[in-house]
Parts: sequence; structure tokens; C-alpha cells
Amino acid sequence: MVDRADINNVLMQMRAIQSQAQGGAGITAAAPIAPNQAELKTDRTGFGDLLKHAVDSVNEVQGTAKKLATAYEKGDPTVDLPQVMIEAQKASVSFQAMTQVRNRLVSAYEDIMKMPI
Repeated sequence: MVDRADINNVLMQMRAIQSQAQGGAGITAAAPIAPNQAELKTDRTGFGDLLKHAVDSVNEVQGTAKKLATAYEKGDPTVDLPQVMIEAQKASVSFQAMTQVRNRLVSAYEDIMKMPI
């Protein structure tokens, strides 16, 4: 049976990743200048840097999952099977999400290349 603390820990990690992804979108709301106006402030983070950070994050999650799986296979008593499976699923989901983003970027690039000059 999976320990409830493990599930809560995973949920907290997912929420932290979600808030980090929303915060890393590159646009943050600034204080309103007038009652009906709001100014948007843009970060100076480039698209390449954001993409590299995302790929590095996926790689880190996959590395963690691999290390836990190896430790479990070697019989490490501090690593249990539910923990290994949760990390493996997190790695799988993050890789699938990155693959979908890549597919959409390629599709957008192809659409732009098909545009008449």
C-alpha cells in the first residue's frame, strides 16, 4: 500500500512545478498605474534559455528516477518500490510533456516555413 505521505509529497512537488512553470512564463503583472490599467513587465529570459532549463529539468527527473531504480535493484533498504514507481512515472510524464512541446514547436516552424514570402 502506498503511504499517504508519499502521495501528499508528490502532490506538493507537482504544485511547486506548476507554480514554477507559471512563474517562468516570462510575463509578470506589475502594480496597476491607474484603476483600469495594468502594465505587463517582461523578463529578459530568452526562449533558448527557457527551453534549455526545461530540458535540463526533464533530464534531472529522469536521472533521479534511474538512480532510485538502480538503488532498489541493488537492494538498498532505504528505497521502496512505490517511491521508485512514482519517480519513474514523474520522469515519464515530464518526458511526454516535453515531447508534446517539441512536436508543437516543429509544427509551428513548419507552418511558418510554408507561409508565402
